Amino acid sequence: MVITPNVPTLSYVLKDGVKHFELVAEQVELEILPGIRLKGLGYNGSIPGPTIMVYPGDQVNIRVSNQLDEGTSVHWHGLDVPNAMDGVPCIEPSPVIPPNYYYEYRFTVVNPPGTHMYHSHFNSIPQIMGGLAGAFIILDPPGHGLCVDRDYFIMLHEFHLNGLAKGEVKPGLYDMDPYSDMFNFFTMNGRCFPHTESLPVKLGDQVRIRLGNLGMHIHPIHLHGHPFSIIASDGNPIGWEQQLMKSTIPVAPGETYDILFQANNPGIWPFHCHMPHHMANNFTKSAGGMFTTVVYRSN
Repeated sequence: MVITPNVPTLSYVLKDGVKHFELVAEQVELEILPGIRLKGLGYNGSIPGPTIMVYPGDQVNIRVSNQLDEGTSVHWHGLDVPNAMDGVPCIEPSPVIPPNYYYEYRFTVVNPPGTHMYHSHFNSIPQIMGGLAGAFIILDPPGHGLCVDRDYFIMLHEFHLNGLAKGEVKPGLYDMDPYSDMFNFFTMNGRCFPHTESLPVKLGDQVRIRLGNLGMHIHPIHLHGHPFSIIASDGNPIGWEQQLMKSTIPVAPGETYDILFQANNPGIWPFHCHMPHHMANNFTKSAGGMFTTVVYRSN
């Protein structure tokens, strides 16, 4: 199964052959660093929202309840769904969900296994930049697909926190400005280094890392100590003869990539965005921001 560090997996109830999920769009306080919290928007108390995992052919019913003070919607990014289920109100026959109401998105998963995302598609600037996004992963059926020992998903995001001088990091609860592109905090799964969770591996493991980006910037993600293959893009597998071997991959807004590497070089290895501003917390000297580590362990 896929692990999304620091983010829960959304459970479901199976009824009459349909998997029933529930998402609640609501205000969330996100602790990006110890003692440093921002006022954002999320699903089920989480930024990013909980990871949804399904299989090809699944029939799903996803009830989205709106506890915001304005309308919202959910778009199933990269999924082939009926037009009324696509979640772009005013353009498609897909409704706005008013405050204190819910809407049930119902569809059959027709895409092959791959990494996708979900996010608001109504008043997108404050809602997406506020944190209304998550992973939607279509798994390989048991006994099929690529054999991997570790499988991780990481959502990339950025925030501008008000009330902090440049170079200042101090505990507090901060408003964020979703309309600013002068970002001062960069996150992996809603946390900044060193508050991010490391990615444990064992010597000899085949490791897949799935990357998603629903923010504003392109993030060139770099792995130290290991070359990796790009095995999927936007949920679409890439044949082995076309796979590139890289150490850095630029992940643009709206994109997902799956990368694969063999854990054959023991140590503690950085895995981070290579934009200098993006690997610091509010421009301080210490390593921070969109940064984590691959850590070899014995179990």
